[in-house]
Amino acid sequence: MHTVAVLALDRVVPSDLATPIDAFGRTRLPDGRPGYQVRVCGEKPEIDTGSFALRAPWGLEGLEGADTIVVPGTDNPTAALAPAVRDALRAAAADGTRIASICVGTFPLAATGLLDGLRATTHWMAAAELAAAYPAVDVDPDVLYVDNGRILTSAGAAAGLDLCLHMIRRDYGSAVAADAARLSVMPLEREGGQAQFIVHDHAPVPQGRALEPLLTWLRDNLARDLTLADIAARAGTSTRTLLRHFREQTGTTPLQWLHRARIRQAQHLLETTGHSVERIGSQVGFGSPTAFRDRFKRTTGVSPHAYRRAFG
Repeated sequence: MHTVAVLALDRVVPSDLATPIDAFGRTRLPDGRPGYQVRVCGEKPEIDTGSFALRAPWGLEGLEGADTIVVPGTDNPTAALAPAVRDALRAAAADGTRIASICVGTFPLAATGLLDGLRATTHWMAAAELAAAYPAVDVDPDVLYVDNGRILTSAGAAAGLDLCLHMIRRDYGSAVAADAARLSVMPLEREGGQAQFIVHDHAPVPQGRALEPLLTWLRDNLARDLTLADIAARAGTSTRTLLRHFREQTGTTPLQWLHRARIRQAQHLLETTGHSVERIGSQVGFGSPTAFRDRFKRTTGVSPHAYRRAFG
């Protein structure tokens, strides 16, 4: 039987801890046998979750021989990782154990060095911090989970369940995973990634920076058919200088920033109005409904109609 060890670090997030216990613990094979044996392994004899104390049946020795180790998030993800935990995770990886993290559990996993050179994700609110703390990790803030084969990471909260269902499907196929999903009242695959959940009132405007007046003007003129030359003329500079300053101060190009601002405004209108998708696309400056739908899906991972169903 496949053994899953769930690692309870100090100040573990209870919901992150419960997700793999529940998902793997409920999985049944077609003949009714359990698909997994689940061990809860504590970093120390008693774990403080912040809400209650937890006594895990296993210590770090429970990680040995496990087929999969899951690292849930903690409420202080940047806390130093205990050497014993680091060494145990590295030893498990060296033995070929599959290791997955949930939400900000990516931070302790990154602290072991096992994510160096790999693509990874975490909760979108912590993505920039993860990228700054571990520059050797390729952080993707837009997806629900990343599967590198033996090392997997997931975004926040419910994305941990998406990842567990993905691993169940890898282990036992779609029928068993679909049954586990039904028991969790969860679709086996959700549309899009976590990009659709990232909230900005407007595309970011760096306060006090030289470009702030221009960005405010762009935000106020989303419906206009603006070219790079139009934006440069408004800024009173050449397109070449504009591109350089824009990249320095926003990390992107003027047209990419404009597209992002248009999509954020479209999300707001989809959530708060009954306007048709075609009308909203026109309101935020897209020349055709097809161009709007394509850009919206590339940015958020879902279609405008799917976004409205989820958040309208």
